[in-house]
Amino acid sequence: MVVGDVTTGTDVLIIGAGPGGYVAAIRAGQLDLDVTLVEKEAYGGVCLNHGCIPSKALITATGVAHDAGNAEEMGIHAAPEIDIGQMQEWKGGVVDQLTSGVEKLCKANQVNLIEGRAEFVDENEARVVHSGEGQGAETIEFEHAILATGSRPIEIPNFSYADDPVLDSKQALALEDAPDAMVIVGAGYIGMELAGVFAKLGTDVTVVEMLDSVLPGYESDLARPVKKHAESLGVDFHFGQTAAGWEEMDGGIVVRTDAAGDDDGLELDADKVLVAVGRQPVTDTVDLGAVGVETDDRGFVPTDDRARTNKEHVFAVGDVAGEPMLAHKGSKEGQVAAEVIAGEPAALDYQAIPAAVFTEPEIGTVGMTETEAEEAGFEPVVGQFPFRASGRALTTGESDGFVRLVADAEDGFVLGGQVVGPEASELIAEIGLAVELGATLEDVASTIHTHPTLSESVMEAAENGLGHAIHTLNR
Repeated sequence: MVVGDVTTGTDVLIIGAGPGGYVAAIRAGQLDLDVTLVEKEAYGGVCLNHGCIPSKALITATGVAHDAGNAEEMGIHAAPEIDIGQMQEWKGGVVDQLTSGVEKLCKANQVNLIEGRAEFVDENEARVVHSGEGQGAETIEFEHAILATGSRPIEIPNFSYADDPVLDSKQALALEDAPDAMVIVGAGYIGMELAGVFAKLGTDVTVVEMLDSVLPGYESDLARPVKKHAESLGVDFHFGQTAAGWEEMDGGIVVRTDAAGDDDGLELDADKVLVAVGRQPVTDTVDLGAVGVETDDRGFVPTDDRARTNKEHVFAVGDVAGEPMLAHKGSKEGQVAAEVIAGEPAALDYQAIPAAVFTEPEIGTVGMTETEAEEAGFEPVVGQFPFRASGRALTTGESDGFVRLVADAEDGFVLGGQVVGPEASELIAEIGLAVELGATLEDVASTIHTHPTLSESVMEAAENGLGHAIHTLNR
């Protein structure tokens, strides 16, 4: 039986239940707004289902196996056997626990959940086609709308994700068997994280990058230890090369590249090719023209510091609202959008958005680099502490990298920081808090840190910036 078309009304219509959308929905529900959240695939969006969470699960699992099999220096001799099917089952359990939690939290906050695809009809009306054959559609009248449709992997010419050997990150994370050989196109954070995963699973990994280094956009001394470690796992790199095409050959495939400069193109043998060249906003599914929302030349939806689009009653949060495309940035935007709709005095402040790369070693950054501080008119002072001087880092067997703080020489305020090394994704939070609170190098240095911990390295970096670090030479 086909369910008939009905019309309902809501204070806030949210399209997309990723980290931006579901946070907006829960916060709006807490503020006593009538909320309708529409999701066409899975609650939690790409992050929980196909990105952040499953990738970190596999990074952790493969890291455990690799560490156990390479700990002879500690007196541990082991040869772990990896069951990829069981690993995938465990990963799926983690994902299911989180996504079901999101659904329960939404319902507990009186959010009306609808499974289907939403499309704007006009400035105050949207039509939702329900998921499932024969389930019909409904019209929703709204006072405010929040666009949280996220992003999708960029597809490059001659590499269609519909072709079996060609993978996007979602497909790569779902593989039940590790390929013997894989070419990864793109040395950004997705490419480098998954290069580590598959190398630890025994795959021969080759990374092709059109630029001249891994992790473009990060400072070279942050990226260098990541490349060095990847090479120690057997990962091969070819820079200045662009992927041109592929063809089947001898039971596998050959990936052809074109050289960006005077070098020759390459022919690389593989079983699979993972394309990880970035993501693009999803704005083509909702008919933004009908509601009058504008996009920029890259397809992103420009917003102000209250997450509003050019239409004041329509908001955009998360990847669709532009760089940086980070889940935690989308969540904060969703929270602010809900509070603005409810009449709260909320606004976005992007000065302390952290970013992390879950490679080995990890990278964490927040605020300004030294160069950015100079360009902003500051006279920066830099304090740095190497993990090779950290007792705790040495006891973990991971001592590559450093903690760096950037501060204003005049008043000592911390402007930013960069970490490459063990637990960088965790350590960067302390530096982000320092930036957000307007803390000085003296504040950080005078805060007693537990010994022995990795966090002491942040304190030591602050002391180094002040010229009196104890466990490293001062500049």
